[in-house]
Amino acid sequence: MQKIKNILLSVFIGSLFFSGCMKKETFPDTPQIQFLGFDNIYGTAPYPIKGVLALSFTDGNGDIGLSPGDTFPPFDSVSGFKYNLVITYFEKQNGQFQQVDFEIPFSARIPVLNPDDPGRAIKGIIVDTVPLNPNPVFDTIKFEAYVYDRALNKSNVISTPQIILRKR
Repeated sequence: MQKIKNILLSVFIGSLFFSGCMKKETFPDTPQIQFLGFDNIYGTAPYPIKGVLALSFTDGNGDIGLSPGDTFPPFDSVSGFKYNLVITYFEKQNGQFQQVDFEIPFSARIPVLNPDDPGRAIKGIIVDTVPLNPNPVFDTIKFEAYVYDRALNKSNVISTPQIILRKR
């Protein structure tokens, strides 16, 4: 019995030692993002109909995310913060990238990411599916993106490399 107690005590002390050594990650309170990748999704059309944009992020106080009930100012459409992932679409026209606006927004609402532990630093990956023109006039595009946290801190702006919409 004493041997079991010693083993349990050793495991307990060891876990305290290792948990004390684990360094908590800290990040700035303003979100930061990085481009990870973009993949085309094909349907029956010869060109891709959707794309998948992947970004990594960090946020020091973990306040990225909107709940479904966040529809009042400043998170309403009039205030300009309805979307907390803002994505802008560009087409390469005559050798220059031009911003193109569509009726369907590319931007999205990231849900609350750490509801059980608000205020804790977080990091992760955001993956969003964006619509593409299945019959493009121009075959080279790119995106710019940034995020807002609940305090309306704007992250850095990332730009994807040029994306060539190839026929299947």
